[in-house]
Amino acid sequence: QLQLVESGGGSVQPGGSLRLSCAASGLTADNYDIGWFRQAPGKEREGVSCIRRRDDSTVHANAVKGRFTISRDNANNTVSLRMNSLKAEDTGVYYCAAGVCSGYVLPFEYEYWGQGTQVTVSS
Repeated sequence: QLQLVESGGGSVQPGGSLRLSCAASGLTADNYDIGWFRQAPGKEREGVSCIRRRDDSTVHANAVKGRFTISRDNANNTVSLRMNSLKAEDTGVYYCAAGVCSGYVLPFEYEYWGQGTQVTVSS
């Protein structure tokens, strides 16, 4: 069984920054790519970024390109999402998930999910 735990959410003003972390544990943690998703109230879950385990290559959704960075610390089994220049529309619950990082960040490609962490961007 693979377990994922997110941390680092909070409230920030527009233009601010946050760093989310996803801690993975379980015997098969190394076998998966990791993705970040978000869900705003009343909206569908959408992909944000993902990172591939084989070469640490990354994919970002157009809405966050140039502002968000995803990175992986294999020694500690953690994946971080650095979010800069935050906007009100970045508000939502952010989830990390384990699965396959293809050319897009799609929820159906991910098998294991964390419980989520709230990010609120507001003045």
